[in-house]
Amino acid sequence: MEIVKLSAVEIREKILKKELSAVEVVKAYLNRIEEIDKDINAFISVYNGEALKAAERVDEKVKNGEELGTLAGIPIAIKDNIVMKGVRTTCGSKMLENFISPYDATVVERIRNQNGIIIGKTNMDEFAMGSTNETSFFGPTKNPINTKLVPGGSSGGSASAVKANEVALSLGTDTGGSIRQPAAYCDVVGIKPSYGLVSRYGVIPLANTLDAVGVFGRYVADAVLMLASIAGYDKKDSTSYENPVDLTFERNLEPSEYVKGMRIGIPKEIYIDELDESLIGKMGKVIEVFESLGADVEEISLPHFKYGLSTYHVICRAETSSNMARFDGIRYGHRAKEYKSVDELYKNSRTKAFGKEVKRRILMGTYYLSIGHGRDYYEKALKMRTLIIDDFNEVFKDYDVILTPTSPILPFKIGKLKDEFTVKDFTSIFAVPVNLAGLCAMSIPCGYVDGLPAGLQIIGDRYKEMNIIKAGLALEGGIKNGI
Repeated sequence: MEIVKLSAVEIREKILKKELSAVEVVKAYLNRIEEIDKDINAFISVYNGEALKAAERVDEKVKNGEELGTLAGIPIAIKDNIVMKGVRTTCGSKMLENFISPYDATVVERIRNQNGIIIGKTNMDEFAMGSTNETSFFGPTKNPINTKLVPGGSSGGSASAVKANEVALSLGTDTGGSIRQPAAYCDVVGIKPSYGLVSRYGVIPLANTLDAVGVFGRYVADAVLMLASIAGYDKKDSTSYENPVDLTFERNLEPSEYVKGMRIGIPKEIYIDELDESLIGKMGKVIEVFESLGADVEEISLPHFKYGLSTYHVICRAETSSNMARFDGIRYGHRAKEYKSVDELYKNSRTKAFGKEVKRRILMGTYYLSIGHGRDYYEKALKMRTLIIDDFNEVFKDYDVILTPTSPILPFKIGKLKDEFTVKDFTSIFAVPVNLAGLCAMSIPCGYVDGLPAGLQIIGDRYKEMNIIKAGLALEGGIKNGI
């Protein structure tokens, strides 16, 4: 038995049955990281000593017959824009290269309360700005499937760590596809929950009205286990959803039992010229699987779906510009050594500590919010956002879930699109409308094309996570059974 290939669910069960110790599990994963991460670069920080101590505490609880949490003994990685008390939180940037957080994020507290073992912090696009994991100050993360390929971004480190068996589960953040797109490119499951379902307290923000903390796992059940452990109301987050959302499901059902009678919509707007033909073929096969399992699949229309990416650009950049103002070289973060005035300190610190992509987005956002342009861009984007939300609301009156490819193109080589900003952004064209509307969505593997992984996106209405979970379980089971 190779421990690192066990599912998260299996790890917990074996620890509870005393077939494995938490220390054995953590040591196996730490050895795996030491063995391969030099080639993947998925981690910025690894906590060997702290992880082993946490594992010892889990084993002591097992020995004493104490009640254990839902994540007992499971090695977990978290994206390095989620703060942890007493350790670095870098956001993949020189600006925060040596920043030590004075407190824990709510999701960190909840992982620990459920006896999960945080093994390290993962690499990411700088301040979550990027879609390839190439903008990190700590160097690009590579795709474990093929190290010449990008893993996607901005949560590429978290996706790669799960795929490479360096952890069983991981956390990422998703502002416009930053969990789902790397999940598709790394052939793992990624869930972006409804806005407000998971607390953002302690998460360094990119765009406050779009950000969501989500999860990666190798299987749907693993990802749901993680999501259920961190979801729920948090009084420290003013955008937190107060009503409980049930994320429990019956395991080991036949795939058809999850989706029989489910109504599934396929937006006709996804069939754009830029969509890779092989993904059209994959969509056709996925539709056949769902229909064979008893689901009703029909074409639908989301008239304003095609405006999602441009709307997202304006809103996200505007909010980014405001959020990044706090990194001024005065309060915390990198401070320039040479300056003659406060203005020069501010300018020199930001010039040296921010990368090219971060500077580009700050400039764009500041322009969109400037006098004379705010009405032309930002206000119009807000109006279009409302129309996109209305489209989804109308569809979800009649349908349970919506299916699209996760990304319109397959994973590509590192460096290929280095300066092609608009093309890189285009990889999230099917993902960003979900964030604009605050919906839930899952990317799930649906096979390979010429050695490259393809991902399917399952979109659900706000706080209807169970619909996407059931659809994901059905598809996963259907593919496994060769349907």
